[in-house]
Amino acid sequence: MRVHALTCGWLTSARGMFLEGTDGHLRVPVPSFLIEHPRGLALFDTGMHPAARTHPDVRLGRAAPFFTVEMADDDALTSRLAALGVDPARVQWLVNSHLHFDHAGGNALVPNARLVVQRREWDAAHDDDVAAANGINALDWDLGHDVQTVDGEHDLFGDGRVVCLPTHGHTPGHQSLRLRLDDGGDVVLTSDACYLRETLEQLHLPPIVHDRDQMLASLLALRRLRDAGARLVFGHDPDAWATMPALLT
Repeated sequence: MRVHALTCGWLTSARGMFLEGTDGHLRVPVPSFLIEHPRGLALFDTGMHPAARTHPDVRLGRAAPFFTVEMADDDALTSRLAALGVDPARVQWLVNSHLHFDHAGGNALVPNARLVVQRREWDAAHDDDVAAANGINALDWDLGHDVQTVDGEHDLFGDGRVVCLPTHGHTPGHQSLRLRLDDGGDVVLTSDACYLRETLEQLHLPPIVHDRDQMLASLLALRRLRDAGARLVFGHDPDAWATMPALLT
């Protein structure tokens, strides 16, 4: 099994949007991950829609005033996949950590995949009030995909190598992804359950979360995985991303 780490643009915002009460600004990567499993291709998150660069008011919605989008032509998911010789139409599974614009914005570029999402997140997206409160935009998820909703842990291929882990709190149904690589080591893609290494080490939450208690519980669960030997890949940590290998095997 091989896992490709893809950079699908950058976002700049006040540092306090990631770590409550801090000063300055932070420029962060927008990741996506292509998983080459013996049974087929899967994506974990899809980055931003290319229109986020030209029409951020539409694609980012309420978040638009708080973020500056950087997205070169080769940052689009389709370009990243093309560089690997992968036709997006061949991707069979699409696992969304959650349905925010920078994690599900590229879903439209993967039309044939089965969308795997936590039931709590899917239900939240269909509740207008809850969706609005959590910045969930139908442009990112209401696209006609075949949808598989899951409750809690879900073994995507049935062999323990790609497992969805519920890490609620950032949004109602946020999930992370545990990967068991060929060497037997575990990697956990935390997505927005843990923006930065500092988030984990200091339990320093962002100011806007769906449920602070749930997010803290998710961070403690991620700590336990780290302490048991898993390598954590943080959702938007620019320092950690700078040393991230393009290929995990």
